[in-house]
Amino acid sequence: RGGPAGVFYTGIRCSLSSDIMANMTDTPKSTLRIDNSLLQEIGLAELPPEDKTSLLKHIYETLEMRVGMRLADQMTNEQLDEFEQFFNAKDDAGAFRWLETNFPNYKEIVADEFTKLKGEVAQTAPQILAATQSETAGSNQLMS
Repeated sequence: RGGPAGVFYTGIRCSLSSDIMANMTDTPKSTLRIDNSLLQEIGLAELPPEDKTSLLKHIYETLEMRVGMRLADQMTNEQLDEFEQFFNAKDDAGAFRWLETNFPNYKEIVADEFTKLKGEVAQTAPQILAATQSETAGSNQLMS
């Protein structure tokens, strides 16, 4: 689709604001926590603090993009236009109400995408840890 769908697909704007994502804690399938407890759960508690912050941000942004793409795929052009107006007006509360009204299952979509993403990151946890350990070792050698 052209036009408003670009809001979702290009990543120029987030498809869901942080306020909307923050309201996902009552999702039907699980509690969405994108914090250190998530890293603990998927085996990445040993990451250095700066890597934890970076990875959590990446997980959050990836989740936003995936949810936005799934929702956009289900929206008509008129719905995309309506939803985009909330972002132009920076009306997060209005966008949240609009989603609840027009896509009552959106929390399930968020929960599904979160579960998929969590599984993907958990599968790559050993490689992520190995990469950060080799980076740390390399920077320690440079300092010697």
